[in-house]
Amino acid sequence: MVVTIVLSVVCAIAFWPPLAELYNSFNREHGMWMSFIKFALLATFGESLALRLRSGQYNAQGFGLMPRAIVWGFLGLTIKMAFVIFSSGTPAFLAYLGFTEAGIALKGGISQEKLGVAFSISTAMNLIYAPVMMTLHKITDMHIQSTGGSISGLLSPIEFRKHFNSLDWDRQWNFVFKKTIPFFWIPAHTITFLLPEQIQVLFAALLGIALGILLSLSGKKK
Repeated sequence: MVVTIVLSVVCAIAFWPPLAELYNSFNREHGMWMSFIKFALLATFGESLALRLRSGQYNAQGFGLMPRAIVWGFLGLTIKMAFVIFSSGTPAFLAYLGFTEAGIALKGGISQEKLGVAFSISTAMNLIYAPVMMTLHKITDMHIQSTGGSISGLLSPIEFRKHFNSLDWDRQWNFVFKKTIPFFWIPAHTITFLLPEQIQVLFAALLGIALGILLSLSGKKK
């Protein structure tokens, strides 16, 4: 039911012209705020959905729904920053290597060249930026759990060294880095960079829902 509502809202934004224009206008004028809101809502929903699949409920004591939304909002700002940096910098680097039409191909229609540029952007972003963001997210997740899932606990000092040392690096490396990055995030973000710029971050936030399901299924299997 909840998934149906979320998908209905997204479809309304995509296909109902008045709402689509309102969204595009606000997105152009307040891109960073929109990134905060989209990730705070959709990526948090992905985690909540994963909890639902594991335990049968969308929220639980100590889960920290609001703190997670706040963290995802701020991570959304860094994700938007990464989109801007890598979607501009990667074509410039490709041009430096001799692929002088990279920037033009990215702005054109779907083509083999655009697919190659989108894949290059996604690969660069997910190999350079994503591991740092994923590790930071895991540390903040551990901090939220260790402080009872409260907003006041979120605002307390994060024991980075303690959480960094106690992080499950076997799972972080063998599943999060080695499997989700090459087999999920790089292909998914290749599609992202083929889309119009105004809906790229929205699509990226929606991917958080899909990843939440994958993480939950992985957890059940273990």
